[in-house]
Amino acid sequence: MARLVLIQGDITKQKVDAIVNAANTSLQGGGGVDGAIHDAGGPSILEACKEILKDKGGKIKTGEAVITTAGKLPAKFVIHTAGPVWKGGGKGESKHLADCYRNSMFLAHERVLKTIAFPNISTGVYGFPKAQAAEIAIGIVRSLLEEEEAYNIEEVRFVCFDEENFKLYRQRMKGEMVDCG
Repeated sequence: MARLVLIQGDITKQKVDAIVNAANTSLQGGGGVDGAIHDAGGPSILEACKEILKDKGGKIKTGEAVITTAGKLPAKFVIHTAGPVWKGGGKGESKHLADCYRNSMFLAHERVLKTIAFPNISTGVYGFPKAQAAEIAIGIVRSLLEEEEAYNIEEVRFVCFDEENFKLYRQRMKGEMVDCG
């Protein structure tokens, strides 16, 4: 099974095959992780996003994932996934968040990537409860790696920018991870 790694830090500094961007549906950059990735990676990421959007009617669906160049980032690719906005939990937010992780992992597998780094999708301005988001993220990734023998991914990094998310992930991953934070 792949190695699970927990890091407190900046996802734009991760030297992996792909980092995941907690994007908005328009893929135009924004605040938080999305803005940081676009800023650090440079204009080639936005240009690649615009090309993808031509075939998608101007936006992607919540939970969908697409892949682009990583521009000037140390990663090879950026997987953009549109996380759900928290609206109280009764609007399919948990399913959509699970889809973000599932579809990102599928794209990494499809591209035969070995290493992938995830941020804490939807837990910033989108307001998803951090503890619930951590359970979903770890649960989906763990189940995909255990159940799908075909997954070629060797390392999954959870990169937590803030201390609260880092502590939540650490509590849930004890005994099965390499802690680099």
